[in-house]
Amino acid sequence: MYWNCHTYFSFGYGTLSVAALYEEAKRNGVHKLVLTDINNTSAYIELLRICRERRLEWELEIAVGIEFRQKNRLLYVGLARNNEGFEELNRYLSYHNRKAEPFRAYAPPFGHVHIIYPFDNVPVRLRENEWVGVKSTQQNQLMLKSDISVKSKMVAWLPVTFRDKLGFNTHRLLRCIQLNTLLSKLDPDQQADSSEIMAQEWKAREVFEQFSQLVANAEHLVQDCSLSFDLGSDKNKRFFLQSKYEDRELLFSEARAGFQLKYGKKARDTIEKRFEKELEIIAKKNFEAYFLIAYDIIRYADSNGFAHVGRGSGANSLIAYCLGITEVDPVELDLYFERFLNTERSSPPDFDIDFSWKDRDKVIQYIFDRFGREHVSLLGTHTTFQQRSSLRELGKVFGLPKEEIDKIVQFGQQDSQDEITRLIYRYASIIKEIPRHLSIHSGGVLISEKPIYAYTSLDLPPKGFPVTHFEMHNAEDLGLFKFDILSQRGLGHIKDTVQIIQENQGQSVDITKVEDFKRDPKIKQLLRMGDCMGCFYVESPATRMLLGKLQCENYLTLVAASSIIRPGVARSGMMRAYIERHHAAKNGKAFRGIHPKVDELLKETYGVMVYQEDVLKVAHHFAGLTLTQADVLRRGMSGKYRSRKEFHTVKDQFFLNCQQYGHPKAMVDRLWFEIESFAGYSFAKGHSASFAVESFQSLYLKAHFPLEFMVGVINNFGGFYTTEFYFHEARMSGADVEATCINHSTVKSRIIGKKIYVGYHHLKALEQRIARAIEQERASNGPFTTLDNFIRRVPMTLDQIRILIRIGSFRFTGLSKKELLWKAQLYFGQKSQKQPTGVDLFEEEPARLILPKLYSHVLEDAFDELDLLDFPLCDPFLLIDYDQNQQVTAEELSHKINQQIDITGYLVTTKDASTKNGQRMHFGTFYDYKGFVFDTINFPKIARIFPFVGRGFYRIKGIVTQDFGYPLIEVSFMRLIPMKDRWKTGAKGAAKLESPLLTARVETT
Repeated sequence: MYWNCHTYFSFGYGTLSVAALYEEAKRNGVHKLVLTDINNTSAYIELLRICRERRLEWELEIAVGIEFRQKNRLLYVGLARNNEGFEELNRYLSYHNRKAEPFRAYAPPFGHVHIIYPFDNVPVRLRENEWVGVKSTQQNQLMLKSDISVKSKMVAWLPVTFRDKLGFNTHRLLRCIQLNTLLSKLDPDQQADSSEIMAQEWKAREVFEQFSQLVANAEHLVQDCSLSFDLGSDKNKRFFLQSKYEDRELLFSEARAGFQLKYGKKARDTIEKRFEKELEIIAKKNFEAYFLIAYDIIRYADSNGFAHVGRGSGANSLIAYCLGITEVDPVELDLYFERFLNTERSSPPDFDIDFSWKDRDKVIQYIFDRFGREHVSLLGTHTTFQQRSSLRELGKVFGLPKEEIDKIVQFGQQDSQDEITRLIYRYASIIKEIPRHLSIHSGGVLISEKPIYAYTSLDLPPKGFPVTHFEMHNAEDLGLFKFDILSQRGLGHIKDTVQIIQENQGQSVDITKVEDFKRDPKIKQLLRMGDCMGCFYVESPATRMLLGKLQCENYLTLVAASSIIRPGVARSGMMRAYIERHHAAKNGKAFRGIHPKVDELLKETYGVMVYQEDVLKVAHHFAGLTLTQADVLRRGMSGKYRSRKEFHTVKDQFFLNCQQYGHPKAMVDRLWFEIESFAGYSFAKGHSASFAVESFQSLYLKAHFPLEFMVGVINNFGGFYTTEFYFHEARMSGADVEATCINHSTVKSRIIGKKIYVGYHHLKALEQRIARAIEQERASNGPFTTLDNFIRRVPMTLDQIRILIRIGSFRFTGLSKKELLWKAQLYFGQKSQKQPTGVDLFEEEPARLILPKLYSHVLEDAFDELDLLDFPLCDPFLLIDYDQNQQVTAEELSHKINQQIDITGYLVTTKDASTKNGQRMHFGTFYDYKGFVFDTINFPKIARIFPFVGRGFYRIKGIVTQDFGYPLIEVSFMRLIPMKDRWKTGAKGAAKLESPLLTARVETT
């Protein structure tokens, strides 16, 4: 009967979640339906899972189809008679997505699909598998039809789009959002009929009482359609070669070769036994092909010089380490292989492999080419409505002006007396978390044995790689496991820095000597001080503070720090406990945790759960859960799994086992609180260890080649901080930061000796084609000699030459900017562009260009740089008035603990946070007039009175506090300091102002 059911994956149309559609079927006594979302196949796996999990409550069978719409016009609905039909529909939709072509007005021939046309779009002749849908409101029109043959092909059409009147209202609002129109202007043809609600089947039959044959036809269609998928069974590429035997032999030989290379004669019996055990488990779980595919990807990357880091739980595998998929020794770190793969684990593992953001797409292209586009796709995900976006969109739908919408979003007015405002809040809470559109998973790649179209339609976003309609949890439920091919800028920093060092110093750096880096005293000093700006994963203010508090100076402490900084550990109070116990252990003092057994299990981390493996250890060894149950518990702490039945079953078992073991209830409740608040944000230990390896590589480059390293960071578009701050770091390390120069600069920033020339790509208004043309012309025909020589050789507009002059690119000529601007203006006149002339512009009539001496002030240059780069290249403190003699510096803070201080800071970054009762507070990072960094904290009351009001300079008063030796300013007063007037810089001549920042820089280098 119900062959046209929508979920909220009919984006901007449906309102029912997948679970809600199941509930509607159960409530109305429906035992079979066909799921037909609009141009989408996202929902069916979740519905299959729910049907299987809850079959004792209500037995529901489903089939699948697709409702094809062109923009807002319904063309036809395709119902898959079987799996072959589903693949046909998927291929058809994918083809049109890939080609960006409109659908045909009438469906093509299908072998295993029923097609139903709406009453107003019927072809002249219907094929055997084609039908005409008749809605209840169209029965009067049906009476006028005289063609008996067409009537025999008609079916009762009862679409399901929402549950009730509230759902209908929500549907209308979603339509308005998608169509970008006001609710008052929504056309009835652009929305569903209010009757599209599921009812009990006997009521549906009553609606078509005069046309019982239509009901019979509808029931026939539903019964004729089926879908057969064994959820959880392996649907991945079965063999890397031609058979399991060949795969096993190849895996064993390659892993054994890597084993000898890594351990050689040092291999102990325990390592050998672990090697054999892992191979045995891999073979038993049929994961040889999975490992070999990852290995093949790594070999391709190595052969092309692509830097990579294998991380995630895959780093717990000795075989992965021997194959070079990861660079973390799981034996050294006592990594728990069962976290990655065990005989009881039903869900597949996955490898996370990071590549440089420049190389990742090449690796993905290789995977598509290597394993075939029929079998490979990127994994999808779904962007959902969130509170703020929902409020804003609904405000537009109700026709509110922007100012009122801003107030609703920023200040919250759910208790407003205004009816429209109350409606906005009511429906914002309803549409929150409803999927808005398909997006791309951060790195998931699927490789299937059958064509991928057997399971999903594909979208083709602008990036150019096809994307599944389902997301990662659905993929796992179905039996497809992903390879995470991720990108990050940290690897780009490292790779580029090594090349820059070679070019600037002629020195070759082996960045793989991580064991040597772990003993490097310069790196230990950077860690102890938290001086890690630019270094992958350890440069954020929170991490710098943590490293300073821990006085971190070794690899294992850094591994732990990268996990305990995660929100769950901090929120539960265990981060502070870890720091306290860390210092106690350094002083030879014992610690006492929640229970002796837990303390023993977590001895390495002082009884604190730091890694995901810790949840498994406690659940398995302390609470007596099986490894499979423990893994369900770990996975259930985040995302969709928390709501699943198996998670709640395991949770109940956890408490029951603890009760049977005689553990005190209060202690068990506290332990559960720690697990619950921690696990959803935690890292696998191997993941943290992999990140720490990359951090050590970055730290080595920063410690020994700080200038080249900062250029590498800048050319990869930075990290946690803005580009300006990385130039500042380079200056503090001894660099002379120069504006672009037409004879030295390139598109990217460049270092020559200790001079760093800002790259052309930082000039906001400069066309990149001109930047490339400058670089190419200079390489072909040598340096530029004068302004006219430059314009003669490079096609240029007046606007573009003005940008280059204002930033100082022609300072080598000895002429001031004003003189150069006069010359350019005289040449271009009223023309917008001059082509190369082959003749120097002014060589024939120099006497006619007698200009007065035109001077520039250093602050004029700074304001030009602010306009063109967004930041000045001089000491920024020259732009404000302040009394440095009355100011404390960041260097003095550790000597002024508990004292009231007054300091001026240039804002680097801020971070918002919330107290336990939800009040907003802020952290700030600044540097002082000497260039040294300091941190502040604005508690809720101060945050309300003295908010951050954008970038710039702040005068700050407050008390200096200290936490484990790390100084912090607790703000009591803060205000933004205005900059000097650019038109009142005065001072005739090119003034050379004294800069304390430059003095400080010299002292520290």
